[in-house]
Amino acid sequence: MINQEGNMNNIQKLQNAVKAKPYDALMLISGTNRLYATGFSSSAGIVFITPEKSYFMTDSRYIEAAGLAIGGAAEVLLVKAGHSYMDYINGFIAEYGVKTVGFEERALSYADYLDYSRKMNAELVPAQPTLDELRIVKTKEELDVMIEAQRIAEAAFEDVLGMIGPDKTEKDIEAEFLYRFAKHGADGYSFKPIVVSGEHSSMPHGVPQATYVQGFLTMDFGVRYKGYCSDMTRTVCIGQPTAEMEKVYYTVLEAQETAIAATKAGLTGRELDAVARGVIEKAGYGEYFGHSYGHGLGLDVHEMPNAAPSSEGILPAGAVVSAEPGIYLPGKFGVRIEDCVYITESGCINLMKTPKELLII
Repeated sequence: MINQEGNMNNIQKLQNAVKAKPYDALMLISGTNRLYATGFSSSAGIVFITPEKSYFMTDSRYIEAAGLAIGGAAEVLLVKAGHSYMDYINGFIAEYGVKTVGFEERALSYADYLDYSRKMNAELVPAQPTLDELRIVKTKEELDVMIEAQRIAEAAFEDVLGMIGPDKTEKDIEAEFLYRFAKHGADGYSFKPIVVSGEHSSMPHGVPQATYVQGFLTMDFGVRYKGYCSDMTRTVCIGQPTAEMEKVYYTVLEAQETAIAATKAGLTGRELDAVARGVIEKAGYGEYFGHSYGHGLGLDVHEMPNAAPSSEGILPAGAVVSAEPGIYLPGKFGVRIEDCVYITESGCINLMKTPKELLII
């Protein structure tokens, strides 16, 4: 979570967005965007923002902690038993003359949308793109927290490496990651670790099994720390690799390093994806790289911008994007190597410190 000064800055950004958009107020219901606005994490609450004032409404479980965390960034209001969030929202609508309210269309179910539309004394207007765009560019404070999250993940990985061997199962290693995340200070995980080996490693998002590891072992993992996510992947080899395995591994590594070297603000996501894809295609493995080169991350492990064949949007300075090409040969093995980079005007800064040369265990 960012500090109260950061909360004020994000609230101001949101208020400025309201002034510039075709709605009179903004309603945030998702936990992620409530956290972005206020710096406070909770399972319940709504943020309501007008150009003049911002409010965080929640119940008695969170009211005291919210007041301490949010400070003066938004007025914290208790929704008392017998009252509803809509009672307060309609009060703000009347007070500020609100006709339209921007909402997160990806966070609101159709049933909830109908319920809100029926009870709210204003028109709901989709506002998801505005929120996605605001969160793309990371402040120094956000970047610092993301680097801390990455260091926790790397420390956990170093610990896990020390216990990997042919006498361990994929599930053993998954469990060790979860333990080490907590041991090194993570608040949770970005996603459940992907630990796949041998033939399983050809499945990019395979589920760890109770099978002993062998051949290539791909580990994709990340932690959540102070609200922000890390994400990384390393592939190691249990026993000596074949010539084909080495070729595939170093093709993936070349694709990643070539694309990282080419990364800078102003490229489209499609152009960056094409750099990595070109290396893999030249080596004869183009049909075996099925996913995109990268995605943005921050409060969510997958957010804007994307670096994919269909991504025409410009990658701006200040975005954090994954760099994760892969080659997957069905029924044989797969390799993925993933770092995350911070994009600058002239290039990028790799947030990772863990080496990428093929490690043989």
